[in-house]
Amino acid sequence: MLRASQPLAMTMEKLKIVFMGTPEFAVGILDTLIKNNYNVVGVITAADKPAGRGQKIKYSAVKEYALANNLTLLQPTNLKDEGFLTELKGLNANLQIVVAFRMLPEVVWKMPEFGTFNLHASLLPNYRGAAPINWAIINGDTKTGVTTFFIDDKIDTGAMILSTETEINPEENAGNLHDRLMQLGSKTVIETLAIIEKGNVTTTIQKENSEIKTAYKLNKENCKIDWTKSAKEIYNLIRGLSPYPSAWCFFQDKNEEWNVKIHEAKMILENHTIATGTLICSKKEMKIAVKDGYIQVISLQFPGKKKMNVGELLNGITFSEEAKVV
Repeated sequence: MLRASQPLAMTMEKLKIVFMGTPEFAVGILDTLIKNNYNVVGVITAADKPAGRGQKIKYSAVKEYALANNLTLLQPTNLKDEGFLTELKGLNANLQIVVAFRMLPEVVWKMPEFGTFNLHASLLPNYRGAAPINWAIINGDTKTGVTTFFIDDKIDTGAMILSTETEINPEENAGNLHDRLMQLGSKTVIETLAIIEKGNVTTTIQKENSEIKTAYKLNKENCKIDWTKSAKEIYNLIRGLSPYPSAWCFFQDKNEEWNVKIHEAKMILENHTIATGTLICSKKEMKIAVKDGYIQVISLQFPGKKKMNVGELLNGITFSEEAKVV
């Protein structure tokens, strides 16, 4: 647990909280606030967006929760809009909590008396950015955690309040770690609130160094499997992107090519002389040769199909000896 210098004087006062967040991760924290009887005077989440093939309007996970629990809800498209700022001020909050939202303008984060703190799913200063849970696994880290910090004018750089660490299990995927960090984050937010209520907040300034790792936004390029890498690097990429957005590659066989997502795999370290990228299939198993062993595919998804286990796929498709992945 991290506590250090720079005391912030506050008086014991009943907190009136505005919560800002969008995805499922944020819902876990908001739910903890409500269940611990904190006074959440307003919830701010992303505007509704059309999603999927039918382009139906989709509510954020936080909006669904706010509506179900009769919480005051704001969905600004522009955080500097005068109308929104007037509404926000009218909520009369003295503290704002941000979990997986977007960058706030100064006029918003400076508004409440006790400031605005963020819960970030990493041990800052490592993994500032959009996808900290994924990158910790992709990079093969053995520990991660959550950090609360007061927001400043940059992304995830503010003075840290609390930090809580946890180990990353060697076979854990991003979905499992997400759920564990949501629980750990809930606990850390409640501990942070207790400190703020008592008026004895101490913060630690984030120290910059050349070894800080970044949580880059995930895109098609950095989710593609490079089969020339080691078995461990490929295995870490697959579990770091599972269940979403998923590691992917091309399967090629004779004149056909498919864009395939690999959801789950095992790593087999073994010396062999088979060409990298060769697809090796039996009746129920699929392995892909890499330079220091094999990636055994457990579940995958072909274009236009649902996610399936390899056994199901091999019941309906046969690959030739020329089959490979790129």
